[in-house]
Amino acid sequence: MAAMGNGPLAGVRVVELAGIGPGPFAAMLLADLGADVVRVDRPGGAGLAIDPAYDLTNRNKRSVLIDLKADGGPGQVLDLVERADVLIEGYRPGVAERLGVGPGECHARNPRLVYGRMTGWGQEGPLAQRAGHDIAYIAVTGTLGMIGKPDEPPAVPANLVGDYAGGSLYLVIGVLAALQHARTEGGSGQVVDAAIVDGAAHLATMIHGMMAAGGWQDRRGANLLDGGCPFYGNYETADGQYMAVGALEQQFYNEFIELLGIKHEAPARKDFARWGELRAAVAARFRTRTRAEWTAVFEGSDACVAPVLSLREAPAHPHLAARGTFVDHGGLTQPAPAPRFSATPGSVYRSPAQPGADTDDVARDWDVPGLTKEDC
Repeated sequence: MAAMGNGPLAGVRVVELAGIGPGPFAAMLLADLGADVVRVDRPGGAGLAIDPAYDLTNRNKRSVLIDLKADGGPGQVLDLVERADVLIEGYRPGVAERLGVGPGECHARNPRLVYGRMTGWGQEGPLAQRAGHDIAYIAVTGTLGMIGKPDEPPAVPANLVGDYAGGSLYLVIGVLAALQHARTEGGSGQVVDAAIVDGAAHLATMIHGMMAAGGWQDRRGANLLDGGCPFYGNYETADGQYMAVGALEQQFYNEFIELLGIKHEAPARKDFARWGELRAAVAARFRTRTRAEWTAVFEGSDACVAPVLSLREAPAHPHLAARGTFVDHGGLTQPAPAPRFSATPGSVYRSPAQPGADTDDVARDWDVPGLTKEDC
């Protein structure tokens, strides 16, 4: 048998109907935690223009190739479903049903199955059938409008806030909660409707509370945590790099202005009318030294200041290197599984699954001999 995961989800079987974005990432997270994830790839690929060997969201998985539109294709998926604990799909609402692998068909074969559905707009609502991407989903929830400078368009936070934070992570939370329910006495399987709009809105719960209490203005760059505060933001250094400052609490702020060298000239931090003056003083001081020099100044302090590193630089940061936050596997540097477990640690044990490469192994391990038929 091929190497399998040893995380807390070891023994859990997951069927992933291939897609792009948040669905594959959610399935990767389950695989990182030890689940046996079988990705059902379609002939011709899933539509992501990347060499499968570099698609890290498919690490720790195995792949079989099934054409859901061909005779027998849905039946092969249902044979896997019968032996699975979880299924993940990211089609538009109604597509899985039309293909013959919707919740009804799957639960008829396996009543305890957790059926995870990943979409942007959700399974119902006026926009449910509309196409979309991360940026549109976070736009309508108010989260995109919070990010960036007040006199510029909202900053685009890659696809981290919508696809992965509001989408993948909420799907995983829902799947694990539903799996717990299914495994209790008298429990049953159910459908988890994970919509990016729901998750992205939910992420801003604290901000909504602050706004209701009068502690947050409904505009960019005017608040404590959105760049409006001069001691919570990014500042350019002499070499064109940046330092991130998060000296919110008074004791951390005191250490910050001491080490920055503006203790005796900085206006009082609670004097909101002089925040512009304070920001200018901080910015001017940071421009006098390089990022490396400022990093050395704040090293070992509680000033809550850190260098802003690039993706390529991050793995070499001393703290991240010491913790093993990044790992090398198959010649690719990548983030290690998270979070960590004392008794059942996860690991990267398999390179990204190649479409259809594991059909024989899965057919044997899951006892689904029909997967290896030549007419499949």
